[in-house]
Amino acid sequence: MIPAHDAARAVDALRRGWPVTLDGALSLLAVETADEESLAAFDPDHSADILISAGRASTLKLANQREAAAPDAPVMVARDRWLDLATATALADPALDLATPMKGPFQAIPVHTPNSAAAALILARHAGLLPAFFVVKGSVAGATTLSHDAVHAYESSDRLRIVSRARLPVEAAEQAEIIAFRTPEAGLEHVALMIGSPNGHPPLVRLHSECLTGDVLGSLKCDCGPQLQAALRLMAEHGWGILLYLRQEGRGIGLINKLRAYALQDQGFDTVDANTRLGFAIDARDFSVAARMLTLLGQDKIRLLTNNPEKVGRLQAEGIEVVERVPHKLPPNPHNARYLDTKRDRTGHAL
Repeated sequence: MIPAHDAARAVDALRRGWPVTLDGALSLLAVETADEESLAAFDPDHSADILISAGRASTLKLANQREAAAPDAPVMVARDRWLDLATATALADPALDLATPMKGPFQAIPVHTPNSAAAALILARHAGLLPAFFVVKGSVAGATTLSHDAVHAYESSDRLRIVSRARLPVEAAEQAEIIAFRTPEAGLEHVALMIGSPNGHPPLVRLHSECLTGDVLGSLKCDCGPQLQAALRLMAEHGWGILLYLRQEGRGIGLINKLRAYALQDQGFDTVDANTRLGFAIDARDFSVAARMLTLLGQDKIRLLTNNPEKVGRLQAEGIEVVERVPHKLPPNPHNARYLDTKRDRTGHAL
């Protein structure tokens, strides 16, 4: 039995509104995908507590300062009889706070299985769901079972492999090759676009996280689309470069949660506070995936096209030598100026 397979089944179950059991100690039903029928079957006694993240708990004044510093840490909320599915949904989703301002009172209670609870919140992120669960102790009938170690195995990039490659002329460079990567468990494929040919020098490399709204739809809220195209043009000018297109939408929280973050930004929160209010880390991306891709491509020494010094450090920690950080600055527009200011002021981008 491969532990990561159990986690893949659990991710699928959560998205479908089915229960999972972690470590035989904690059974979970995702608030977002539950309905009245599945909740009644999971919790006939109406006694399930609710697991949320510290970021969300802080918004509800349920987390202390230490917990709030780690927004993706687990917090357990005691269930009262009045806390039904609709109320739990409002509890889970901060985008609904303006529509449901009067909630509670809620009571935080001890988390007796912290490893299992933390793994549950990681599973929610991989499933693209809000980090919120109905929770009962022990196992329930029909649940997908796994250990918390299986969740961490699911996140490992060690099993990433090259599965296909082909010539792909693009607007920026007719001499280009696309290479696809995947693991047996994860449902998303990462790709590399190699521009030009090796020339004896470290390639110019860009780590680009998927952004459907910016890359495809031309959103003005971010600078992702222009950065992508400018990176390809710069690689073509240099004659040798690699774009790593990482399927980590919304800094790793998924498309739907990113749109929820956009809704919070419409309410006045910046991109950092929006993510933490949802209960996620400021940046949940896994750059070990990028390091593994570069290793499979035979590139352990690169020039990195980025404004984010953290990317340099995280690649170097994975054994990739970054011989130069090449700035990648583009002019702002009226819609993304605040977003870029936040990246500079709160996440350390060199802008």
